[in-house]
Amino acid sequence: VQLQASGGGSVQAGASLRLSCVASLAKYGMAWFRQSAKKEREFVAAASWSGATTYYADSVKGRFTISRDNDKNTIYLQMNNLKPEDTAVYYCAQAKVYGIDLMQESSFPYWGQGTLVTVSS
Repeated sequence: VQLQASGGGSVQAGASLRLSCVASLAKYGMAWFRQSAKKEREFVAAASWSGATTYYADSVKGRFTISRDNDKNTIYLQMNNLKPEDTAVYYCAQAKVYGIDLMQESSFPYWGQGTLVTVSS
């Protein structure tokens, strides 16, 4: 499985960005994680295979929305009201079985290359 993330960029605080991640095969749960220079990689959002169940880190609830289009093998992360603390490299990830904890990094064997999001104040 190969994952290709895109959509990062440099924006001002309060702006929006939409990240995309195209998978060679969109199956099972998928998620977004991020890593900044000061922190270890952390969970951001996840969606079940159908997209019916979603999970969010407390820090992004109400601002970020994860969605997926399985016909296009793509997941999205709509990020609104961005803050400087959202600055990080964002990674998409895909599981290979059902029924795992989609908020745990260890649940995902497949990772994209990352896309950088920089938010200035």
